[in-house]
Amino acid sequence: MNRTNDFRFTLVLLTFLACAVAAQAQRRNARYVEYIEKYAPLAVQQMKEHKIPASITLAQGLLESGAGQSTLARKSNNHFGIKCGSNWRGRTVRHDDDARNECFRAYSHPRYSYEDHSAFLKQGARYAFLFRLKTTDYKGWARGLKKAGYATDPSYANRLITIIEDYHLYKYDSHGMSKREMRRWEAEMKKKPWLAHPHQVYIANDIAYVVARDGDTFRFLGKEFGISWTKLAKYNDLQKDYTLENGDIIYLKSKKTKASKPHVVYVVKDGDSMHSISQKYGIRLKNLYKMNRKDAEYVPEVGDRLRLR
Repeated sequence: MNRTNDFRFTLVLLTFLACAVAAQAQRRNARYVEYIEKYAPLAVQQMKEHKIPASITLAQGLLESGAGQSTLARKSNNHFGIKCGSNWRGRTVRHDDDARNECFRAYSHPRYSYEDHSAFLKQGARYAFLFRLKTTDYKGWARGLKKAGYATDPSYANRLITIIEDYHLYKYDSHGMSKREMRRWEAEMKKKPWLAHPHQVYIANDIAYVVARDGDTFRFLGKEFGISWTKLAKYNDLQKDYTLENGDIIYLKSKKTKASKPHVVYVVKDGDSMHSISQKYGIRLKNLYKMNRKDAEYVPEVGDRLRLR
């Protein structure tokens, strides 16, 4: 090969390599990278608990939630398109999928979506054979999911594998997270400990509430939900210096002036107080007193009938 041909060959080779690098960079969607950084710890945790490759969980989450941008993911924290099912007792949302207006699960935090995804695979008899594979065998898992009928898309397995290889997600299967990533995650946990164990959000009288756990404070809950801690105390008819107890109902918005329609009258039981009744039905304490023509000195007795609306 003479020098001219050698130069041309080198130029062609460099052009090819540049195009390959550009193509790889183009494939690395910024939203995908952001999603991976945010949810890799959850995927690794699920792998350690349930032996499902973190790469598979992340790739499915990316694919099925549109990197967290789908309506289900943004509004309901449902990253895997899990439908209600007959055993679901949590919040629901309606969404068009295979059919119109289908019922899907709604979560207060993506963590619960990841946990449900693991439970769905572990409890499904048709996926049992997958758990005999190594957690490093992401190709076997991807093809096995397709074989088991997880998705109707004929290219589903290949799409998972492409995502895993383009974004090097397989690294999470063998080592979990790098020391640097682990340090960053631990630092984040110290600043925001609720990310590891977020409170489940419930609904009463169309108002969101959580159940306090040991060690909770108004300040802690205020940081978790982005609400002024003084407002939380006010919403719940409590003094700012009140010490939260395990099991306390804490509303995240102001309570209403009366209970929802099915609840008209309440018969007082042992251990009840006007405050506990107001919390149970999401009624402002002053309105509960007012509609029953009672003053602040009134102490309910077992058998008393109280109006709730």
